[in-house]
Amino acid sequence: MAILEVKNLNLGFQFENDFRQALFDVSFSLEKGKMLSVVGESGCGKTMSAMSILRLIPKTARITSGEIIFNGENLLSKTEREMQHIRGSKIALIPQDPMTSLNPLYTVGDQLLEIIKIHQNLKGEEAEKKAIEAFDAVQIPSAKSRLSNYPHEFSGGMKQRAIIAMALCCNAQILIADEPTTALDVTIQAQIMNILNDIKTNNDTSVLLITHDLALVSEYTDDIAVMYAGRIVEQAPNKEFFTNPTHPYSQALLKSIPSNRGEKLETIQGQPPALSQKIDGCKFNPRCEYCTDICKKEIPQPKQVTSNHQSCCFLIK
Repeated sequence: MAILEVKNLNLGFQFENDFRQALFDVSFSLEKGKMLSVVGESGCGKTMSAMSILRLIPKTARITSGEIIFNGENLLSKTEREMQHIRGSKIALIPQDPMTSLNPLYTVGDQLLEIIKIHQNLKGEEAEKKAIEAFDAVQIPSAKSRLSNYPHEFSGGMKQRAIIAMALCCNAQILIADEPTTALDVTIQAQIMNILNDIKTNNDTSVLLITHDLALVSEYTDDIAVMYAGRIVEQAPNKEFFTNPTHPYSQALLKSIPSNRGEKLETIQGQPPALSQKIDGCKFNPRCEYCTDICKKEIPQPKQVTSNHQSCCFLIK
């Protein structure tokens, strides 16, 4: 059962007298108690898609059409006041940079307690108990004493755990984790992903993971949506994606994952197009080794590979 459905979402940016579209008919669904990973290179629209769900887009951005259905209601029709009650309490964000997401002037405990007071309406000992439980859930040792620490007294991994605790303490139904392992070493990355996986499993929480790290995705995620130049180009369950990727971009991403078998590391030539760059047809065609004439003229529409596997490529018959 889908708890969140993004349907044909279109978004663009206003540059003086020029409006440039950034998201094109983005559609995906997040099942209850599952983890969906949206993957792709930087600049492909992953974060903007996630921020659109929370309606936290820049002032120059505008959603022109589409629907974002959460528990049967369209979030795009909600007022800002209604969205304030949804953010944090029902859909929580784990932001991209743990190093700058905490206010250095306040203790981590004060920042956590403020969220608990706002969203849980708890005070005093009850609020502190909830905060300690949240720290315990994300495996922060000596939880009670740690509440009095300032952010500079936390390591990068501990800061990320504290941010996850802030999202967790409000019992949100959905966690949006935007590159939650950025700037963390491999061991800490695995610990953070294990925590997110435990939250998903133990609390039946849905997780939308924004990442470019396919190695992490392969181990933890249930479903995958591949994004390129503002479009979802392939969607599939985890196992099927890694055994049968059908879009050339997906195949290229998988070939670029480092292995421990001494194989040559392949790269994708070029880079994703800028907003100002006009490309006719499939936007991946300048970088695609299988590009044909039709790829340069028409935009491929989603095709069913299997019942729950879609891909946008003219190679699929």
